[in-house]
Amino acid sequence: MCWQLRLEKTFLTMMILSYNCRGLGRGVKWAAIRKLNLKYKVDLVCLQETKKENFTKNICQNIWGDSTVSWESVPSVHIAGGLLCMWNNSHFEVNRRVKGRSFLMIAGTWIKENLKLFIVNVYAPCDLAGKRELWEELRQLKESNPEG
Repeated sequence: MCWQLRLEKTFLTMMILSYNCRGLGRGVKWAAIRKLNLKYKVDLVCLQETKKENFTKNICQNIWGDSTVSWESVPSVHIAGGLLCMWNNSHFEVNRRVKGRSFLMIAGTWIKENLKLFIVNVYAPCDLAGKRELWEELRQLKESNPEG
């Protein structure tokens, strides 16, 4: 799913791609994400359910499509879950990263507008107790960041 963050005062747009990839093996999914990124000139990609424990520079550059990428991830537990955020260094300057078991928050400045943003990538657990725990973590995260 592709989201646009639209700023009314200037009509500039930040393109955000959010996608539950249900496993980020290689090949077809990498190419599909890269194609969307290049077609829509995406500024930020949020992937859920990567099913990967770690990401290298090579993997992220291949998925993103060039070397202007920075990233942060939350590892999967064996082959369950996993989150990845990738962004264009020249468009979004990240200065804070907060990881939970089921969420990844990146905070920074969207350079075109000098606008401070907080982006939270979430992949909720399937069980009710896990979901309640996640919502409590997110509530605490919001309380600890009153400016965003």
